[in-house]
Formats: sequence, structure tokens, C-alpha cells
Amino acid sequence: MQQVNIHEAKTNLSRLIEKAVKGESFVIAKSGKPMVTVSAYTPPPDPAKRLGFLKGRLEVPEDFDSMGSEEIQAMFEGAE
Repeated sequence: MQQVNIHEAKTNLSRLIEKAVKGESFVIAKSGKPMVTVSAYTPPPDPAKRLGFLKGRLEVPEDFDSMGSEEIQAMFEGAE
């Protein structure tokens, strides 16, 4: 793995980033002492892919939108 000092990294940042994106990680060092490793970013899996994971396992009742409406109305009116 290539090691570059901080000054060289600042001077050649664009070139080094392009190399990292292509899979060539490198180490940035200060006074010859390794400080950080730079590698290409790998995005986490898209959580949106979980949409629909219960498809076919649940059934929504036909009266879903009106379920409990009488009880809710009674609570607003103060009747029990």
C-alpha cells in the first residue's frame, strides 16, 4: 500500500482520490508515521429495498379506514 506524507497528499489529492476510487488504497503519514488509511467509499445497502418485504403475508380489512370510528367519535363527545 502506498504511503504519502500530508504535504504530498494535499498537493496531489485529486490524483490520489482517483486511485482510491479505482481500488488502490493509500496511507497518509505525518513525519513518516502512518495516520490514516484512505480507500474508496462503499455505500451501505439501500434500506428502501426492504419496502414490500411483507407482501402477501398481511391482509388489510376492507373497513380499515373506518375501523373504530364509532369508539373514537364517542371519546370526542365524552360518551362511553
